[in-house]
Amino acid sequence: MILHFTFPHYYISCNKQRNKFKKVMKEEIKMKNRMKKLLVLATAATMMTAAFTGCGSSSDGADNNADTSADKSADEGTSNENLSGSLSLAGSTSMEKLCEALKESFMEKNPGVTVTVEYTGSGSGIESVTAGSVDIGDSSRALTDDEKANGVEENIVAIDGIAVITDNDNSVTELTSDDLKKIYTGEISNWKDLGGKDEAIVAIGREAASGAFEELLDVKDQCKYAQELDSTGAVLAKVGSTPGAIGYVSLDVLDDTVTAMKIDGVEATEENIVAGKYLLSRPFVMATKGKIDEQNDIVKAWFDYVNSDEGQAVIKKVGLILPQ
Repeated sequence: MILHFTFPHYYISCNKQRNKFKKVMKEEIKMKNRMKKLLVLATAATMMTAAFTGCGSSSDGADNNADTSADKSADEGTSNENLSGSLSLAGSTSMEKLCEALKESFMEKNPGVTVTVEYTGSGSGIESVTAGSVDIGDSSRALTDDEKANGVEENIVAIDGIAVITDNDNSVTELTSDDLKKIYTGEISNWKDLGGKDEAIVAIGREAASGAFEELLDVKDQCKYAQELDSTGAVLAKVGSTPGAIGYVSLDVLDDTVTAMKIDGVEATEENIVAGKYLLSRPFVMATKGKIDEQNDIVKAWFDYVNSDEGQAVIKKVGLILPQ
């Protein structure tokens, strides 16, 4: 009886299978390691991309915020709590309402700055800024060539209409520009000559330092006033309380205590002034000795505010017209 032992063959076969398995496992391990490396690299790349994108967004956001802040600052005017010192203005009494409104709002935005305004008349204001005794000279008329020759800069901040007014009992409500000239030069002295009642005309005017009205009518130094007053408010009160009186005031102070007259058939309104239909309008000037960009920081900040959206809103709110 012959016995065949196959164990060695079986052992060899198993050994081959085991070696093959080990080889496969090694390949799989290598593959997994490569996949891990690729995953790590991909993750790192993703994080770097996100980081750069974040930086870009942050920068863009900062730029956008800066732009928004700049726009807001331009709209609202310069506001600087660190700005400190004083600002002085002097001149036109007709500009009182405007100056007080701008002064109040400017100091709210710049609490370290004190603004003072003296109402001494246009001519006096120009003299003061020329002499350097104030920062800004207020004038309710255009500057003369001589004033400009002295280095004074004409900075027009608003346009004002001049309303010709009478007491409310006067039946004459309209004049031609020629009639108005004759009243103030004394050629016409009674309302009956203009279709009104037999009543003497009381011509009220302003002191010599305020010459806008005379210049507009081309009657400078020819007027014969019953009384010359030193402020717009005084003229308004005097005409309103004096029978037969006639005077002139800024459009922005007009109220129901007097009657505004039509001139050449045209009412004194903002629309008519802008359209060029109404004869009596004038600039409101804040004059400086030299250009604005040559002034100190506080003066520059003042004009930045006046020309901002917020400052322009103040000008319109007091009834004045923005320069075109």
